[in-house]
Amino acid sequence: MDSHNGKADDLPPPPPLNAGDEPLKAEEIKKPSKPKRDLVPRKGFGKKGQPIRLVTNHFKVSLKNTEEFFYHYYVNLKYEDDTPVDRKGAGRSVIEKLQQTYATELANKDFAYDGEKSLFTIGALPQVKNEFTVVVEDVSSGKTPANGSPGNDSPPGSDRKRARRPYNTKTYKVELSFAAKIPMSAIAHALRGQESEHTQEAIRVIDIILRQHSAKQGCLLVRQSFFHNNPSNFVELGGGVMGCRGFHSSFRATQSGLSLNIDVSTTMIVKPGPVVDFLINNQKVDFPQKIDWAKAKRTLKNLRIKISPSNAENKIVGLSDRPCRETMFTLKRRNGDNVDTEEISVYDHFVRNRGIELRYSADLPCINVGKPKRPSYFPIELCNLVSLQRYTKALSTLQRSSLVEKSRQKPQERMSVLSDVLQRSNYDSEPMLMACGISIAKSFTEVDGRVLQAPKLKAGNGEDIFTRNGRWNFNNKRLIRASSVEKWAVVNFSARCNVRDLVRDLIKCGGMKGIKVENPFDAFEENPSMRRAPAVRRVEDMFEQVKTKLPGAPKFLLCILAERKNSDVYGPWKKKCLAEFGIVTQCVAPTRVNDQYLTNVLLKINAKLGGLNSMLQVESTPAMPLVSKVPTMILGMDVSHGSPGQSDVPSIAAVVSSREWPLISKYRASVRSQSPKMEMIDSLFKPRGTDDDEGLIKECLLDFYTSSGKRKPEQIIIFRDGVSESQFNQVLNIELDQIIEACKFLDATWEPKFTLIVAQKNHHTKFFIPGDPNNVPPGTVVDNKICHPKNYDFYMCSHAGMIGTTRPTHYHILHDEIGFTPDDLQELVHSLSYVYQRSTTAISVVAPICYAHLAAAQVGQFIKFEEMSETSSSQGGHTSAGSVPVQELPRLHEKVKSSMFFC
Repeated sequence: MDSHNGKADDLPPPPPLNAGDEPLKAEEIKKPSKPKRDLVPRKGFGKKGQPIRLVTNHFKVSLKNTEEFFYHYYVNLKYEDDTPVDRKGAGRSVIEKLQQTYATELANKDFAYDGEKSLFTIGALPQVKNEFTVVVEDVSSGKTPANGSPGNDSPPGSDRKRARRPYNTKTYKVELSFAAKIPMSAIAHALRGQESEHTQEAIRVIDIILRQHSAKQGCLLVRQSFFHNNPSNFVELGGGVMGCRGFHSSFRATQSGLSLNIDVSTTMIVKPGPVVDFLINNQKVDFPQKIDWAKAKRTLKNLRIKISPSNAENKIVGLSDRPCRETMFTLKRRNGDNVDTEEISVYDHFVRNRGIELRYSADLPCINVGKPKRPSYFPIELCNLVSLQRYTKALSTLQRSSLVEKSRQKPQERMSVLSDVLQRSNYDSEPMLMACGISIAKSFTEVDGRVLQAPKLKAGNGEDIFTRNGRWNFNNKRLIRASSVEKWAVVNFSARCNVRDLVRDLIKCGGMKGIKVENPFDAFEENPSMRRAPAVRRVEDMFEQVKTKLPGAPKFLLCILAERKNSDVYGPWKKKCLAEFGIVTQCVAPTRVNDQYLTNVLLKINAKLGGLNSMLQVESTPAMPLVSKVPTMILGMDVSHGSPGQSDVPSIAAVVSSREWPLISKYRASVRSQSPKMEMIDSLFKPRGTDDDEGLIKECLLDFYTSSGKRKPEQIIIFRDGVSESQFNQVLNIELDQIIEACKFLDATWEPKFTLIVAQKNHHTKFFIPGDPNNVPPGTVVDNKICHPKNYDFYMCSHAGMIGTTRPTHYHILHDEIGFTPDDLQELVHSLSYVYQRSTTAISVVAPICYAHLAAAQVGQFIKFEEMSETSSSQGGHTSAGSVPVQELPRLHEKVKSSMFFC
């Protein structure tokens, strides 16, 4: 029983689910005593900085009718036999047909339909419960009879009765039941900063109207984005995948009213055209005979194809087990009053009976578009993939970099593309918008920005570092706190690298930066016979060499890899060094070794070994508003999830915390795994009995205490990444509570003050300088007009956008007990973009968040390879968050756990 309880404690359930008794008791105590915290309102506006006039991709929306109500109906679609409709995408055509067929019964109302379960009208429908029968021409089944034969081949006129009955119609039953009534005035309230319970709902309705407007134009819809079927928007990414450029659009309540935010957006689609061409590209083979058909079957399932010559559109259900010339079916033919049957292969049927020439299908499987039990087969060369079908698998590194490169747009180009789409989308003609009295301005919204002055930086020997345009360098400068690289060795997993030259150059470059790099003990070359072995074995073998030849444990290992990205040795190597042995390690994959490359490597090595490359001048003369006065700890928190195709890879939560107060440039990290796709961090506070807490926060607090001269933090500033507005309340009430509990657990009387800030990169607001082709300058901050009408938020571009259009970071202050002024807070955020030890540039988001991201990614690699080597069937089937026991991450070794290993 005890061991079972222990297990439950390891994996507390996610917040909404209470399993076991303990959490319940805690909840009972918590409920009455804890009033819910609300988001803090805006405290005014920043004043510092050089004013700059900007425009943004928000378009003003005006609203005439605020007296009306939206009526929300719940849509229930069923087939004739009362089974629910399972086919995705069937809804829109059914509802459109319903509107045409029953216009008078529905009081000629326009619908806003979300394609799923919700439908909205302006004003009520005549009845409360509306039930209708709708007959729709079923596009998906084309002209294929479901008798297992490929296509209709009765001679003309031989089956009159059958020819007259079109078998491509489907009958649906539609029930619309009243769900809610939403006042349009909620939108007007929101614009005055008085959000009511209906605001989000009302804005969602007008979002749905826009989506529907795009759907009617035949666009592919992906959440808030739409994509036109226009080949000039497609870019090749390789592997049968294309990037498709489209647009994001969403309504936002802002200080200056309602605005429509439109931005360029990209999704991945399957390359349209012959199925065989797609498979050859996707599997990177030279001809059809080399295709792996088991893999092909998984890739093709549910994709839509057009079958020539009839051009019927169907969905792929599977492939035949045998080649086309051996796949048999029973062909029925009418002969007078009798029906003759004949066993014939799909190949012979198409070539002989239909007179269709087949060049390469004979020895390849057929495509099945029928039911698994009642197949309907077609030769593969008659099948063409339809355009605008999403490709949802994870992209390869090459595909991803190609996508990034091809979807870049300079600010001016982006502006003209956005103006153009607004003209073309012709929202003024949308009847629902007209009925709501909504019109959308054609011009970009003007906003006032300010450019903050870059913070001053210090290098070694008391020298100042001068930054220009968010960048600086260490030419002729020494690092402010240089570590020494001693008791070290090189391990080489790459056949191509000249180790002697690399070590010589590293020692020389280190000397110029003030880092004393001693000669390494040794350089270990991988045994060539191990190159084909599994990564874990290669790492074990290399460590055996190191152990036998070195006099004692090394303090540092430089590891040379062959591939720059995705080396399969990387994860096992890091795990071995950081978790098992506690050795600081730096991996390199040098292609061009020059001074800049070596400096960048040394910056990382110095930070990992406890040095500091540069620091803010205000740290050396403690002069930061509020932060320097009393012991202050800064936290960065992030959760990283598996890529879209992997539903069972654990999510990884990381918390980094500042150390050695009054510094704000030094950090350490703690990392844990948690249930897949779970955004809330569940291990901030994990009590074990009454005297231990295994959570992430306790580690941070103890480290701060020991590294800051036995001082407890009296102020804690939390930067949280990666949560959407709908989750702000959870961060503010659940996560913050856990952090407070962790503090109380160490000392019941201790009450630090908290400031909680969420950083979002994943939004669609961009800024432009009118008439200037360049990006906004680094340090640009905007806290007016397009910010939230009531909540406390601002946008900051702290970095110099070198390519494409700068994406500002959107900071939301949810809670502030420390009591910063808007200027102090904006300056702090700006300064924290200049303390990132890995680079000599200001970065786009505060350093602690970047570090949390890096730490999660690096430690996540520790278990990646184990999952691949074990059969993944043990993980099969569980995708719901919080339901499946999660593989625990190995903990970092004592010797490295407080280092900046993630740098």
